[in-house]
Amino acid sequence: MSNSAKLSTHGDDYDYPVLSGSVGPDVIDIRKLYAQTGQFTFDPGFTSTASCESAITYIDGDEGVLLHRGYPIGQLAEHSSFMETSYLLLNGELPDKDQLGDFTRTITRHTMLHEQLATFYRGFRRDAHPMAIMCGVVGALSAFYHDSTDIADPVHRRISSHRLIAKMPTIAAMAYKYSVGQPFVYPDNSLSYTGNFLRMTFGVPAEKYEVNPVVERALDRIFILHADHEQNASTSTVRLAGSSGANPFACIAAGIACLWGPAHGGANEAALNMLHEIGTPDRIPHFIERAKDKNDPFRLMGFGHRVYKNYDPRATVMQQTVREVFAALKVSDPVFEVALQLEEMALNDPYFIEKKLFPNVDFYSGVILSAIGFPTTMFTALFALARTVGWVAQWNEMISDPAQKIGRPRQLYTGHTERNYVPLDKR
Repeated sequence: MSNSAKLSTHGDDYDYPVLSGSVGPDVIDIRKLYAQTGQFTFDPGFTSTASCESAITYIDGDEGVLLHRGYPIGQLAEHSSFMETSYLLLNGELPDKDQLGDFTRTITRHTMLHEQLATFYRGFRRDAHPMAIMCGVVGALSAFYHDSTDIADPVHRRISSHRLIAKMPTIAAMAYKYSVGQPFVYPDNSLSYTGNFLRMTFGVPAEKYEVNPVVERALDRIFILHADHEQNASTSTVRLAGSSGANPFACIAAGIACLWGPAHGGANEAALNMLHEIGTPDRIPHFIERAKDKNDPFRLMGFGHRVYKNYDPRATVMQQTVREVFAALKVSDPVFEVALQLEEMALNDPYFIEKKLFPNVDFYSGVILSAIGFPTTMFTALFALARTVGWVAQWNEMISDPAQKIGRPRQLYTGHTERNYVPLDKR
């Protein structure tokens, strides 16, 4: 075999095919490894394992590249809309004017929630975290929309996909309204996807809500930048849940639960908390010195990325967006001044340049969301709202993949070998 990898174990040699994608590193196909050798690979976190074949999103962390269906994220965030990017992720190509119009109208028609779900919210405590509410409500959708849970039916899959994308802003906005004791605001089909969400979140029945176009565009960009990110923890969770044949609402609820973890979806909240800890610009040098001290547990949150070893391509767009939002809202909070000055100092500090600790998308998004008026508890809920389209696209791709199997990771067992039960009176 000319394009194969050779493995020698226990005195025997085995050849395994090397597969090439359209771009990115080759992969060694080890599907027959256990059958042939009686051995598994050991890869905690699956960081060296391709769990599936996908044509949706490509990341090159070393070069700072993020492509959706081949299109650079910077171009999409600058020129596209979240609805257009959603269509692209779901269907593989950018829509023409009629296709985008039809898709947007379809999503708009599905924004209302079943009225009985309002009583579901009232079962939670007022101080419940929005992500706890979203986990419950999204999982409960399968109890209300039985007509779109047959995963073997492409029409059912399309309808449930549209429903999830359309209803997530309503679900998130209602979670916020419930936490602050304000009445739920119904969707307004005359507004854009993002404008409608802003109105449902910050509007009240007593007065007319005017959508600020700068804020609307900034939030739409944040949605685009969080729409999909390849096989991350929450996306892998959605695929793993879906591999068992679970209905799409249950799969997305599982993704929300995984995203809730601070190491995944909570990074922008951690970055904002750090800015509050620094407090004022004059304290920045002290905290930078602490970050350089290996013996100090303090870390600069929102800098560097597990995947991107270069500049986070999503952060470039956010740099300008921060300034646009600050100008439009006339922001004068010292925390935001800390963010701007910390960014400038870190980008020019040889230590951070050498370590490639550049500001990432979480550094900017938390600052922007806070300036708009979102409490930190809503940050991850907004992440889930945006990522739903990526989860749905990945779930649909997995269901359509003839090579798809139920997920079944293996283990390196280090517990007791077989031993005999000892009766209670003999222990």
